[in-house]
Amino acid sequence: MKAVAWCPTVRRFHPSGLVGKAAGTGVQPHNRPMALPHAQPLDTIDLRPLGESLATTPSTSLIKTPSLQLMRVVLRRGETFAEHRVPGEITVHCLEGEAALTTPTRECLLSAGQLVLLAGGEPHGLRAITDTSLLVTLRLD
Repeated sequence: MKAVAWCPTVRRFHPSGLVGKAAGTGVQPHNRPMALPHAQPLDTIDLRPLGESLATTPSTSLIKTPSLQLMRVVLRRGETFAEHRVPGEITVHCLEGEAALTTPTRECLLSAGQLVLLAGGEPHGLRAITDTSLLVTLRLD
């Protein structure tokens, strides 16, 4: 399984070995172009399933305000998002595919159209059962 990590500089997920200097190349991953600028109030964001383009679409931060962040997390089958925690409440909404969200006490299987709420500070991780895209909403305040 491959793990990914969030790189806040570019608002994208990278293979964990590429956060910081990319594996011995001296290239900073944040020197790559951003996937999408953050949406502004009243901008429309397309969240339809990616279908065939899922394999080549990066994870992106869609919206970020002082109190809220929405990200489209794209994981390929077998990829994981290592256990971590965030201070605010979060929701994970499966847009397509299947993923397992794990906490120290439980595993929630998510398929397209399903959503789960996590309390702030709850340790959690993700594993893609199939190629999947997820809408993750974070409360930041």
